[in-house]
Amino acid sequence: MNRAMLIGRLTAKPELRYTSSNLPFARFSIAINRTFAGRDGQRETDFINIVVWRKQAENVCNFLDKGSLVGVEGRIQTGSYDDKDGNKRYTVEVVADSVQFLESKAQRSREDGNSSYGAPASSGPSPYDYQNTNQVNVDEDPFADFGDSVSIDDNFLD
Repeated sequence: MNRAMLIGRLTAKPELRYTSSNLPFARFSIAINRTFAGRDGQRETDFINIVVWRKQAENVCNFLDKGSLVGVEGRIQTGSYDDKDGNKRYTVEVVADSVQFLESKAQRSREDGNSSYGAPASSGPSPYDYQNTNQVNVDEDPFADFGDSVSIDDNFLD
């Protein structure tokens, strides 16, 4: 089984491209903070490359920007190529089956005061910290705009 499920923030605005047969695709990367700190007490961030195809690629490019919070589900794909100097290079990326937009534009604009990725301009909890917690900050809750509780039937995935 080859499945990847990730939540992270776009590191740059995605750009729509087309294959020679006019099939739309987009490549982008997401930043994901690790859930543990290193020896120096700092958290490291992983940058995961994503490729998305067809209508989903068009939607990603039309509606997302640098810093947008997304959920990505897909499969890991590896590859290799020879660079211009003849050296073999290896690639790893997630081919997305689904990209979920996890915040509204209003929520994103409230977070624009951040000075850089993973380093909020103000003190307090970072919106980039993805830790399990029993307390939910409404400003960081991707379901806050719904107004009601969200329930998912256990048989939904069957």
